[in-house]
Amino acid sequence: MNLVVWDIDDVLNPLMRDWFEQQWLPRHSECRIAYQEITANPPHRVLGIPEDEYLNSLDEFRAAKAAREMAPNPEVLEWLQTHGARCRHLALTARPLQSAPGAAEWLFRHFGAYIRTFSVVPSRLTPQLPAYDRSKGEFLDWLGKDAVLVDDSETNVAAAKSLGMQGVVYPQPWNSSRLSVEETLTLVSELLETAQ
Repeated sequence: MNLVVWDIDDVLNPLMRDWFEQQWLPRHSECRIAYQEITANPPHRVLGIPEDEYLNSLDEFRAAKAAREMAPNPEVLEWLQTHGARCRHLALTARPLQSAPGAAEWLFRHFGAYIRTFSVVPSRLTPQLPAYDRSKGEFLDWLGKDAVLVDDSETNVAAAKSLGMQGVVYPQPWNSSRLSVEETLTLVSELLETAQ
């Protein structure tokens, strides 16, 4: 195993937290929910709004200066500086295609020394465009490499495992991981060690 596949949003960056704190809360003073109470992703039901309202707000944030200025995850950056040279790295994100250029620029600016491949599975695709992959699982199946997927989505991790890959759920309020970030990254290291 010589490949780690990293989710970008909510693993390499704090997208949901930054969107919620910098865009949603300032525009919805009536909202009494704290970030740790966002126990579903997408969080539209938690927020009591239609899904398209959430998606439109998130898309607006992704296009804003605040998204370009998101801080990289310092724990992952430190892990890469210590362990990154042991294997190759690929970023795999599920987001609308129109937001992919900004995500790629952000990724290479912060993580490009280690993560040199950027892939996107469009989360919403215009019907006339080709649909190579409809999920991260389909992309990983096409990739056909033994890898470790690090993702905040338990669905994506389960898809990787169903393909015989390793998967690690990155802790967020909407998943069942009870590991700390440090324990999660230690698990990634251990999976790489046992595969060599």
